[in-house]
Amino acid sequence: MKISADVVIAEIGSTTTVVNAFSRIDSERPVFLGQGQAATTVLQGDVRNGLKEAVQDLCAGQGVSEIVWKEMLAASSAAGGLKMTVHGLVYDMTVKAAKEASLSAGAVIRCVTAGRLRDSDLEQIQSISPNLIMLAGGVDYGERDTALFNAERIRTMNRPIPVIYAGNIACRDEIMRIFEGYPARLYTVENVFPKIDVLNIEPARRVIQEAFEAHITEAPGMVHVREMVTGRIIPTPGAVMESAKLLYETMGDLLVADVGGATTDIHSVTEGSEEIARLLTSPEPFAKRTVEGDIGVFVNMAHIVERIGTDRLERELGFPPEPVMTAYNGLPKNAHEIAFVSRLTAEAVKTALERHAGQLRYIYGPEGRSALAEGKDLSMVNHVIGTGGALARLPDSETIILQALNINTNGRLLLPKKTPEILIDRDYVMATAGVLSAKYKAAALSLIKNSLFAKHAQYCPGTQKGSSCTQD
Repeated sequence: MKISADVVIAEIGSTTTVVNAFSRIDSERPVFLGQGQAATTVLQGDVRNGLKEAVQDLCAGQGVSEIVWKEMLAASSAAGGLKMTVHGLVYDMTVKAAKEASLSAGAVIRCVTAGRLRDSDLEQIQSISPNLIMLAGGVDYGERDTALFNAERIRTMNRPIPVIYAGNIACRDEIMRIFEGYPARLYTVENVFPKIDVLNIEPARRVIQEAFEAHITEAPGMVHVREMVTGRIIPTPGAVMESAKLLYETMGDLLVADVGGATTDIHSVTEGSEEIARLLTSPEPFAKRTVEGDIGVFVNMAHIVERIGTDRLERELGFPPEPVMTAYNGLPKNAHEIAFVSRLTAEAVKTALERHAGQLRYIYGPEGRSALAEGKDLSMVNHVIGTGGALARLPDSETIILQALNINTNGRLLLPKKTPEILIDRDYVMATAGVLSAKYKAAALSLIKNSLFAKHAQYCPGTQKGSSCTQD
């Protein structure tokens, strides 16, 4: 017996590969046929093995021997995801703009420099071996020398690493001449910072995802992925951002907390308030992503435990955390592990929110105290969405997010003014819907909203929907 699907979406993670199958994809009511998962096999030399095992798991869950599909699309963070280095002129201006474009596209930024590249910078770039280098610098028709100098230095490395130039338009032709004969592609896009206090990150973001798709199919372990994946492949964080922007069209200002095993990402889509806008010292992107590479509830759980403190964690949990940390394999299976992961998730969300949110800063002058605002204004956010393996599956996700929003900051952090509605991506489809949205927008929106608003049976980690939690 077999089933037929219109589209299968593969999420190829660094450790786990998940596949979701859908029919009636051209309608506003797509049918979610089922989900399967398996270990990612990119390190074994062929990601297709894990994909096939995930498909087999899907079939087993549906009680069929085979599934056929018309197309397969994918989001991926395997093979290291999209590693980038970013180089600009002034950190708070062009460098920041280039960084925002990279993060919103789903990149993992491994090095950021401002000003002229030094020998030590080139050594760092070569040791990182990024998948993509972004060069920016200078407003349009402004300072030129730094961008040209940096382009010449990057060119001397002669490494097969694609370069995106997103700086002063007046340098573009000369940049193109510098990279003639370069062993990788040069992409040229509109300036990410064309005028003082103007961000223009969307053109660069689109090209970064295009470059990622070209790169990922050549990465070790991924070279045969096109034998199964027939459509687009985008970075998984970029796919989550696409879903967030799609939801904004119908829900307004929102924030997404995505807690994973290795990182915690925050995506916010909001203009903020006019009051705070008048106080901002520099512009912020409408859609912003921050990634905390040191905060994850599996790979980086030791970092979170250190932040909390072992003694404090034991007092709060009522049992020593060390045995749980030793036995935990990424999927909580009993009451102690669930409590442990819940506490780590709460700390991850709180810390990531503190780092993502802007804040008020007070300065003193002849006329007394005045206020300035720096960073992303979240004061108008009215929905907060939880996703990622932890928040999608833990039974107390809403409480975790609400507690994180009640950070005692003496009113300085630019967090939501009113208590927002908390929604959980219970079907764990934010990235899947983001991939779908480029071609099947109505279906993608229906898919996310069903995950957020439909009545779900209580989830418990390590079980199927509706099952009861395992107890010690």
